[in-house]
Amino acid sequence: MTSPMLCGVDAIHVATVLEDCCDQLSILGRIMPHSFDMRQDAYEIVDNDVSELLDSQRQLESRYQSVLARKMDVRQMTHNTDKLNLMEKEVLKTGGDLKNSTHVFRRSLRQNPLTSDNTAKIQHDRIFLEAVMSETMGELIHNRTFLALLEAVKLEKKRKASLQNTIQKEEDGRKRVRQLQKQLLDVKKEKETEVQNREEMIAHLKDQLQEMKAKTNMEGKYIKKCAEVAVTQTQKRCFLSEQEMKDETENLQNQIDKETRANSEIEAFLRNHHSNLEKKLDFWQEKYEKDVEAKQHELDVLKASKAKDLERLQELTKLYKEYEQVVVEDRIEKEKIRRKDEMEAIELKGAVKVQAWWRGMMVRKGFGPYGKKKKGKKGKKGKKGKKKGK
Repeated sequence: MTSPMLCGVDAIHVATVLEDCCDQLSILGRIMPHSFDMRQDAYEIVDNDVSELLDSQRQLESRYQSVLARKMDVRQMTHNTDKLNLMEKEVLKTGGDLKNSTHVFRRSLRQNPLTSDNTAKIQHDRIFLEAVMSETMGELIHNRTFLALLEAVKLEKKRKASLQNTIQKEEDGRKRVRQLQKQLLDVKKEKETEVQNREEMIAHLKDQLQEMKAKTNMEGKYIKKCAEVAVTQTQKRCFLSEQEMKDETENLQNQIDKETRANSEIEAFLRNHHSNLEKKLDFWQEKYEKDVEAKQHELDVLKASKAKDLERLQELTKLYKEYEQVVVEDRIEKEKIRRKDEMEAIELKGAVKVQAWWRGMMVRKGFGPYGKKKKGKKGKKGKKGKKKGK
């Protein structure tokens, strides 16, 4: 990689600027105070700065609260998306300002101006900057390059990146410690609550155990008495059921006798009825055969009549078709004559119109007999007209 190089004039100009910068840094190092430790009004200065920061912080907090209240009012009063978006943007902007102000306030509180740490840091940075500027100025004068400045910037960026990573790791570690402490407290509270609940549960279970023992003794006595009463009732019910079963058996035997007698009577009745039905069946079978023969004869007669009617229908159909053909031909002929008459009437009407138009044209244009006559004749006619007038 080639090193950047300036021309002679530019190198001199830059070196002059850097020399002036080095002189100013040197003067600044000699006039800069060490700290506020030995000043009598140090605490008053710090109090004024902190008061200004607090006032600014309170103003931003009140502004944020008012913006939130306006947002809630707008959301309740209207459903316009544009207004809601504007209020949301205003809330986000105010929240960002409040966050930045809080960050500045915390940083200001961490950096105590009454100690010499800030002044020492500023002095160290000034010395470092003065050394870099001096080295860059010498390099510009001798080589017309500024590699020292680039290298110093690169090293400073690496140092700041490393410092930032260290700070970020420390913040992450602190957050992790706080989170673990919070989790430990939560677990401790949860365990204490769980132990207390279990102790209460044990006491409750002991009470229930005593109650269950007393209840079990009472239930044992009650069940024993209930069992004795149930046995007595069961014996009595069995005796009554036995008596009922005996009575039911006697009734069933009587019903069986009645059913047997009724069955024999029904069988006799059914035999007689069966014989009567057989006689009726013979009668109706004979009647069926006779009726079938009669209906067959009627059917044959109807078939013959149907054949004659069908033949007659065919003849009439043929005759109808012939008459229909004649009627259609007659209608066609009449239609032709009607159309011919209509056409002749239309042609006659058109001829009359053409003749009338032609006569009108002859009269208007003066063709043929309607043309202009000679002057002599007009004069005679004029005289005749005068004489007639006289």
